[in-house]
Amino acid sequence: MSQKSDQKFAAVTDPGLRDFLIAGERFYPADAVNFTMAEQRAFYDRYAAHFRKDRPHGVETEELRIGSVPCRLYRKRGMSSSPALLYLHGGGFVLGGLESHDDVCAELCDGADVDVLAVEYRLAPEHPFPAAFEDCCRALAHLGKTHDRIIVGGDSAGGNLAAAVALWARDEGGPKLSGQVLIYPGLGGDMSRGSYVTQAHAPGLSTTDVQYYRDTYKGGGSKYAEPLRETDFTGLPPAFLVAAGLDPLHDDCFAYAGCLLAAGVAAEVRDEPLLVHAFLRARNMSAPARASFTAITAAVASLAHHGTLPSERTAA
Repeated sequence: MSQKSDQKFAAVTDPGLRDFLIAGERFYPADAVNFTMAEQRAFYDRYAAHFRKDRPHGVETEELRIGSVPCRLYRKRGMSSSPALLYLHGGGFVLGGLESHDDVCAELCDGADVDVLAVEYRLAPEHPFPAAFEDCCRALAHLGKTHDRIIVGGDSAGGNLAAAVALWARDEGGPKLSGQVLIYPGLGGDMSRGSYVTQAHAPGLSTTDVQYYRDTYKGGGSKYAEPLRETDFTGLPPAFLVAAGLDPLHDDCFAYAGCLLAAGVAAEVRDEPLLVHAFLRARNMSAPARASFTAITAAVASLAHHGTLPSERTAA
């Protein structure tokens, strides 16, 4: 490791995670937001492809379109009836698609025994809010016609969209959800305090980056763009959240969980002090990242099959 990298990632104590960050910057530079959108997407696609693993044996896929939106359905071969996870990929609302999170979706399908529907929602800036949100709501409505038990989930911007879709389903009489799994989500927290300040220069994502993605998405202060703007959290599905300690978005998880708990909704935050934003891609390089992904998979299974959080099942 170079002295420059050693200084830059000084807060990262897990060696596998350091190797992940160093490798990642070869494909997706730290100042990527200063490049054109076409360049950012090219960087991100190469970055995702570098860390992508083969799908587990026994997971099969089907390409489909819901309206005009490309989607991919993952199923375990031989399983005829399973709950479903609507998985919404991260990428700051501007990056990613079906390929960028293909292995994550396939591994969740395999490990949690669920069908997974991935959505290639429209991206900003060409398609600002509410385009991505509307595409995800349409996908959830489609799942409601084919599956009785559904949960929503996603990472980063996808975690934001999953929480927004859960709000929409409650508000508009959409499919009843059994749970939500939000992995280092950006939920519209106050950027002048908390982890937005203490982790402003965290490796992998800075507060300046978060502001850039918010500005590009153009949510306009809607609760469906920033779920923490909601004032009534009753009737929402139980939530499992993962907060990365080295991430400006860390405190959004606790703020959202607090709102749910105050409204009588079950919520659990898995706090990961050693981990950084986007650590899902490091799950094959870092023991703490792998342990967190294992816990995420268990939460998907518990909520999808039983409608309860892992902690509730353990207590029972």
